[in-house]
Amino acid sequence: MSAILEGVPNKKLALVTGRAYPEQAEDTAKYLGTDVLETTAYDFANGEMYVRFTEPVRGSDIFIMQAHTEPINKWIMEQLIMIDAAKRASARSITVVAPFLGYSRQDKKHQGREPITARLVFNLFRTAGADRVMTVDLHAAQEQGFFNGPVDHLTAMPVLLDYMSKRIDPENTTIVSPDAGRIKVSEQWAAKLGGLPLAFIHKTHDITRPNHVEAHGIIGEVEGRDCVVIDDMIDTAGTITQAVKTLKDRGAKSVTLVATHGLLSGPAVERLRDSGAKEIVLTDTVPIPEEKRLDNMTILSIAPLLAAGIRSVFESRSVTTLLNGLPEDIRTRSIYA
Repeated sequence: MSAILEGVPNKKLALVTGRAYPEQAEDTAKYLGTDVLETTAYDFANGEMYVRFTEPVRGSDIFIMQAHTEPINKWIMEQLIMIDAAKRASARSITVVAPFLGYSRQDKKHQGREPITARLVFNLFRTAGADRVMTVDLHAAQEQGFFNGPVDHLTAMPVLLDYMSKRIDPENTTIVSPDAGRIKVSEQWAAKLGGLPLAFIHKTHDITRPNHVEAHGIIGEVEGRDCVVIDDMIDTAGTITQAVKTLKDRGAKSVTLVATHGLLSGPAVERLRDSGAKEIVLTDTVPIPEEKRLDNMTILSIAPLLAAGIRSVFESRSVTTLLNGLPEDIRTRSIYA
């Protein structure tokens, strides 16, 4: 059911979810102190989808959550249909909540005659009727400019830092960027953990071969140190496991892998199992089934971050403050209590 949050009179918040990962929406709703609006959704025999909200959303600020997971095109399409349903039901405002935004890696042209599919996805949301988009750790932050409206670009850093800060030895830990493009984020990690030393792996991409990179060396001191590699996603795990090997070859004492999005496609689980990584820390921006979870894998809930972001938007507060950490009431609230 929709809810009126304390201190925000005459406004209604409606949280709805597609079928890709409803558990994530349920967890987020618990942090918000509300319920997920019941939705009827099913497939026709030919694969077309039907969606209807079972309660009125007229005048509501509606947040439409969907995990862009396999089959990714189906779930993006379902989210677009839900946006259209909300618009036609006279919602006051419509916010797309896509913790992992599908196609975000296709943010520029590497060769002639290529699409910029990330821009297309943002355009589809806008055309369907979305007023704003909320997502976590875009592959490239400048993609926010692809949407003709507000984009709330959250970062999983507060969730991941809260966990990692209790598990590192600050005297012997180096933060490692897996490539030059992640140096800025790695610098933020190093600073927030008390000024830890930083290293990065120099590598090149073959633009004609998806999910393929080659590492050429390490800039920074890693020998005998506990290395924490920070990345935005692990897809087939080729890049990240090559980073483990490169660091081990340079004498690293241990390697911990930290990433926001655990896509874990194809051979990823086998590669991670054989990589020699001490620990793999991910968030659940997309569902990670039991068969893909390893003994040394930790999955952190992104629900508190999403709840904090949704509440900030609903109450017309700054989302930027979440860069400094989660609000105390959300951070300490347990959805399992």
